[in-house]
Amino acid sequence: MLLPELAEKIVKEVRKLIGEDIIVVNIDGYIIASTDIKRVGTFHEGALVAAQKKRKLTITDEDQLKLMGVKAGINLPIFFQHDVIGVIGITGEPNKVTPFGEVIRKMTELLISENYYAEQFDWHTRAVESFVMDWVQAKEWTDSFLSNAKLLSIDIEVKRVVVLIEFLELTSPLSRDSWSSIFNRFQQNTKEVVARSGNERIVLLINCSNGRSRASIEKRLKQFFQFLTTNFGIQAAAGVGQAFESKEISNSYRQAEKSLKIAKLNNTITFDEDLTLEMISEDINPKTKADFVMRTIGPLLKEKELLETLKELFKQNHSLKNTSNQLHIHINTLHYRLKKVEELTQLKSNNIHDLVILYLGILFLDEQTKIMNYK
Repeated sequence: MLLPELAEKIVKEVRKLIGEDIIVVNIDGYIIASTDIKRVGTFHEGALVAAQKKRKLTITDEDQLKLMGVKAGINLPIFFQHDVIGVIGITGEPNKVTPFGEVIRKMTELLISENYYAEQFDWHTRAVESFVMDWVQAKEWTDSFLSNAKLLSIDIEVKRVVVLIEFLELTSPLSRDSWSSIFNRFQQNTKEVVARSGNERIVLLINCSNGRSRASIEKRLKQFFQFLTTNFGIQAAAGVGQAFESKEISNSYRQAEKSLKIAKLNNTITFDEDLTLEMISEDINPKTKADFVMRTIGPLLKEKELLETLKELFKQNHSLKNTSNQLHIHINTLHYRLKKVEELTQLKSNNIHDLVILYLGILFLDEQTKIMNYK
């Protein structure tokens, strides 16, 4: 079915090629879009004939007296998947506009085809996203759930690992073409499931029925991150859960969520199996974390340079040399900054007890970022 919204788009695009008036007519003979707005909704007998006979109809000045609602020009049936779904008409001297006819029809059919496959992509994307979120949130496996799995060709019987990928500092929503390109990177292996989660996250369910090593998962994610950077200028982080049977996949999802929080600190890939201190922090309520931040590194909240220095210090495993290199500062400058941290917080970065406190402060601060408007 040819909808008015698409018909209007067709009229606008075709008008760029030819200066004549354009109409798009449905298979019942009613104009649903036109460069002449007064003709929309009126009956066009010539278009009805063209649709019924499935061929081009030329309308002469004489035909204007015989057929209802017509003007001189040509009417071309629009085909989609071998069926006539409408008619496009070009008003004007037939001999003048006929040479444009086939080009206009092909362009129209291409626009309709692109629109159809775009709608199919959007429908499938939304359907998979909804299904996956029901799955990973431990919703009951109803008859409807099982039917949707079959409809979407998703194998829900195999063991899987959940990977959560988040795009960092995305400035604008990704286009449909971008998402299509991203999905194609994963869907070469039909046994894996990939879904959007909003505009900034991907949920990837990796099939582990035949075993899938940590190294292979990490390699693939790094290749994907490189693809994102090269093609879209996007930085990303990923949290990876552990393998679970299909009905327990929510456990892997929760692990991936925890891992992603840590991964976002350093724009890295973090596996749940590597979490230690972070496991405990998950059980601390947000209010306690916020209080801890204020009590420990609160004086640094307006000192972005010092906060970034501490984050890099932890990222470099407290290597002063590597930290200064990564920050592109002299080692003496680094010492000065750490001395400033000590003065403001009364916590020494070379004291193991104080260092743990500083690390936890930075860890909890990242979770409070949106609240405190830090960054």
